[in-house]
Amino acid sequence: MEREQVELEAPGLDRPGTLIRYGHYGRPVLVFPSEQGRAWDYENNGMVDAVADLIEAGRVKLYCVDSYDHRSWSDRSIQLEDRARHHGFYESWIVNQVVPAIGADSPGVGDIITTGCSLGAFHALNFAFKRADLFPIAICQSGNYDAASWHAWGERGEATYFNNPADYLPNLDGDHLDWLRSRIFIVLTVGQGDWETNPTGSLPSARATAAVLASKGIPHDFDLWGYDVAHDWPWWRKQIAHHLPRFC
Repeated sequence: MEREQVELEAPGLDRPGTLIRYGHYGRPVLVFPSEQGRAWDYENNGMVDAVADLIEAGRVKLYCVDSYDHRSWSDRSIQLEDRARHHGFYESWIVNQVVPAIGADSPGVGDIITTGCSLGAFHALNFAFKRADLFPIAICQSGNYDAASWHAWGERGEATYFNNPADYLPNLDGDHLDWLRSRIFIVLTVGQGDWETNPTGSLPSARATAAVLASKGIPHDFDLWGYDVAHDWPWWRKQIAHHLPRFC
């Protein structure tokens, strides 16, 4: 399997960002790591192997990136609004550095799919809704889509609102909502086992998010797995292998 790793400049962040590409041809898939993860975590946890048949067949190319959660959503020392502002640097890196790199490497093979597990699922969903022109499909595994539930405190303003799906999704309307209905497709997959069902866990948030998407008429799939399905890599491998072939 072809594998290439590059370092991309990341203005405003504390280090250059790593981008790892797996595959030689196919629809590009932008992979966000789980909380505070690095670009190689997807491979190290068996997720690349889980879709190796799609990669080898030239159906997909995975592009795995670093997170910067330690400077934004996971930094409990700063208030929520500052976390959201710091996330803006990460958004700029993805849009202005990563997306052009993917476009140069995979010209003309389709729009980019986003995916991720846990906090990576939050990023996959948030980027899809904020930039559906770039990312019309998101496969979100075991995510919590309300940043205010992550030990948040302090000021909340526009930066939080426009980066928190739990805030902005219920207020989508008008021409923009009509466009999203015609453009976007969201997969929300979650289990009912260990660590999924906590009050601030993935299952309550995924249910609530799916309900909002249904009320807005936004195409989506709420895929609820069994009571044995935990918030963990073995199940995420099965889920991505199940869902990704549908879109490539």
